[in-house]
Amino acid sequence: MQLETYAWETPLLSLAREAYLSHPNEQAHYFDAALLDRAYDHCASITAIYSRSFHLASGLLPREKRRAARALYAFCRVSDDIVDGGTGDARAELAAWRGRTATPEPPEDDLVAVAWTDARLCYAVPQRYAEQLLDGVAADLVTHRYATFAELAQYSYGVASTVGLMSMHIIGYQDRSAIPYAIKLGVALQVTNILRDVAEDWARGRLYLPLDDLARFDLTEEDIAAGLVTPAWRDFMRFQIERNRRLYAEAMPGIALLDPSGRFAIRAAAELYRAILDDIEAHDYDVFSRRACIGKWSKLGRLPGIWRRSRM
Repeated sequence: MQLETYAWETPLLSLAREAYLSHPNEQAHYFDAALLDRAYDHCASITAIYSRSFHLASGLLPREKRRAARALYAFCRVSDDIVDGGTGDARAELAAWRGRTATPEPPEDDLVAVAWTDARLCYAVPQRYAEQLLDGVAADLVTHRYATFAELAQYSYGVASTVGLMSMHIIGYQDRSAIPYAIKLGVALQVTNILRDVAEDWARGRLYLPLDDLARFDLTEEDIAAGLVTPAWRDFMRFQIERNRRLYAEAMPGIALLDPSGRFAIRAAAELYRAILDDIEAHDYDVFSRRACIGKWSKLGRLPGIWRRSRM
């Protein structure tokens, strides 16, 4: 398979390959079976509460991989909440969390750390990917604007592509040729988040939309603050959505490089998230007064077609 690579992807590929090759030979730690069941059930509950789409998609995996995927989600959720919802010193809390999840013997009263450590070691997930994710999450403490799409892609790699790369190890994959596809899909998923959450991010003092793209369409931060759907905003969003869809299209062939047991789940996650772009369009690009979403029955109705495409 031939894959088009953009200039902004080159440093991301270097990051991914460095992490892939730096993986130490860690031994799996023995956890009490009852403790593991509690830990994995706790992660499944977190996933069900905070991401119905991921909960649905991960439910298409075999049991052990499903539990590991939801442990990964819970690890990411806790990491994100430390930055976005913490009430204390976020840097100190994040450093402590980094330490608890890097050791093969996390404290048994931290159920997410227990489940994630077990999953990480069982599936030989490179710890460096987890560290890169934590670095990406920490960026929100200091960086609230991105000048170019290349800068935004670097951020998206940290908070999203790393999740895809870790998922790749849980699901199983043919060889390292799957890495560029996981990177591209992660960027696509994160940009979809950004386009959906413009108003929410702005309320937190953050603007993830590339500043040079805003300027290209004669938009300013004052326009974002006003929250009005203008002709310029529609043109801007059409451009963003077109680029985002192109990334999804270029990433999809990489699903064939995954273990067959996980192709349906990953295809479902990608297509259900991509459908958020359709909802944004259907509501005239208004991401200021409403949050784009795909309803439960719409998701379920899409699954048969997604299943067929995942087997092609």
